[in-house]
Amino acid sequence: MQWYLIGPVLTPVGAPPEGDASGVVLLTSGELSQLPAALPGLERVLRHTPAARDARVCKAEVRPEFLSGTMILPPSPKAGTRLAFGWLLTGRWAVLVDDGELLLPHLRRMVKEKLPTGGGVGRFFYGLLSLLTARDLRRLEELEDQAEELEDQVLSGGLEGFSPVMTGLRKTAMAWFRYYSQLDDVAGRLRENENGFFTSEEEKLFRLLEERVIRLREESQLLREYCLQIQSMFQAEIDLRQNRIMKILTVVTTVFLPLSLLAGWYGMNFDMPELSWKYGYPAVIAAGVVIVLLALWICKKKKFW
Repeated sequence: MQWYLIGPVLTPVGAPPEGDASGVVLLTSGELSQLPAALPGLERVLRHTPAARDARVCKAEVRPEFLSGTMILPPSPKAGTRLAFGWLLTGRWAVLVDDGELLLPHLRRMVKEKLPTGGGVGRFFYGLLSLLTARDLRRLEELEDQAEELEDQVLSGGLEGFSPVMTGLRKTAMAWFRYYSQLDDVAGRLRENENGFFTSEEEKLFRLLEERVIRLREESQLLREYCLQIQSMFQAEIDLRQNRIMKILTVVTTVFLPLSLLAGWYGMNFDMPELSWKYGYPAVIAAGVVIVLLALWICKKKKFW
């Protein structure tokens, strides 16, 4: 359990701030049961603090005495744990429940860089959400670079191994779009300030956050559409290859089907004059060659290739 004082900047302290000062507490889901004793007078509120392990979506719930919710970030290949945390805000306190050490580096950065928190819970929480989304545009650009590599692969004819990679990329793009859609709702709830916890300046900051999330959601939507276009391009290339194969099979069938008819004709057990003719065998060979050349000429004229 770690405590911070919200002043002009965020300051780590060893115990809950006293008096009317605002504070932040960072703890795990297992430490939630110890929190009411550490913050006497807030027992009714603290029992509604969401646990990090219960997070399923990004959401915000408004109650008369507090705001609470959960945050779950899209999966990252570098992260070994689930990127989720629960949060609860009152007029003086910000309670953060994190089991995966997602928030601790951001809090340390706020302390080290002395990022302004304005002495209020709203300004602090805005700064935290801003840090969480600070590199998101870069992440989306990296996903777009991967999509461009897949597009180049399709255009160069390399279709092997495309589907698994594209499926994973499309799921990731969908996860980011869903995340921003939910985060937009959270930012909107904070901006509405139904409890009156935040100042007018903090409401403006949450409006800026909402607009930034909307832009990121639009970028993720463009990425989803780009992935669908590449998928369509891949399917078109597959169809084109199948058409080429079918064209070859059609030409082969066109050329050799008359020869099969000729072979079946002279394979019948009848007394045919050609069988006793001196030039019968060469005549059949010549007829076969003529049939093949004629069939190839017709295919060429019809632009089969």
